[in-house]
Amino acid sequence: MSFVTTKDGVEIFFKDWGPKSAQPIVFHHGWPLSSDDWDAQMLFFLCQGFRVVAHDRRGHGRSTQVGDGHDMDHYAADASAVTAHLNLKNAIHIGHSTGGGEVARYVARYGQPQGRVAKAVLVSAVPPLMLKTEKKTDGTPIEVFDGLRKALAANRAQFFLDVASGPFYGFNRPGAKVSQGVIDNWWRQGMMGGADAHYEGIKAFSETDQTDDLKAISVPTLVIQGDDDQVVPYRDAAALQVKLIKNSKLKIYPGYPHGMLTTHADVINPDILAFIKS
Repeated sequence: MSFVTTKDGVEIFFKDWGPKSAQPIVFHHGWPLSSDDWDAQMLFFLCQGFRVVAHDRRGHGRSTQVGDGHDMDHYAADASAVTAHLNLKNAIHIGHSTGGGEVARYVARYGQPQGRVAKAVLVSAVPPLMLKTEKKTDGTPIEVFDGLRKALAANRAQFFLDVASGPFYGFNRPGAKVSQGVIDNWWRQGMMGGADAHYEGIKAFSETDQTDDLKAISVPTLVIQGDDDQVVPYRDAAALQVKLIKNSKLKIYPGYPHGMLTTHADVINPDILAFIKS
């Protein structure tokens, strides 16, 4: 197993597959999952000849279940530790949900200044800001996120089962093709991580204002999301991201859920590949 140790002593687990001379694609997973959530993408792009890299966020998956640093600043710094350790250059960074926030901050603060990033892809990503505030009146009320914290603290195992069985993949929609394997895999990944990291992570993905991160991104960026995303409303996310990122392209998928990378990998993967090759 491969790990890199951050400046504050956290061991970050990562996968690194494919030719070291090939162009790297770096995957940043969503809450509360791990790099395993990218299986369908890593295998696809590996077969296309790319070098594929993914890490487990601190407190998640196989990385250290540390009690602090569960915020976007540390998430981005940890991602930078992985890319620096592997000396990745000309990389494409792809982030899903919370991982999209991680990509935005990484690219703005580390990737672009260090000259390591070629392109970025934000998938059902949380920026610029999910939370409803006095200035952002159309955001999600704090009570929603308080409810997530309450459910997690009361019975994390059941809460994770409910999320995976319902809104994350749209399995609660009439006529949905439900996969028990997908549900079980989501639950497995979640329960591998630390409860504290997941609890604090809710604040990180909901209350971090990343407007300036998005404005700072200059590399070509693909922004994609489903219009039936029940976790991150696309009008508060993708529709705003494309307005703030200078060199960006938007694609909205009718009827697709938050977890569309899994449920519709057969469509999403070729679309990302086309963007990378464009």
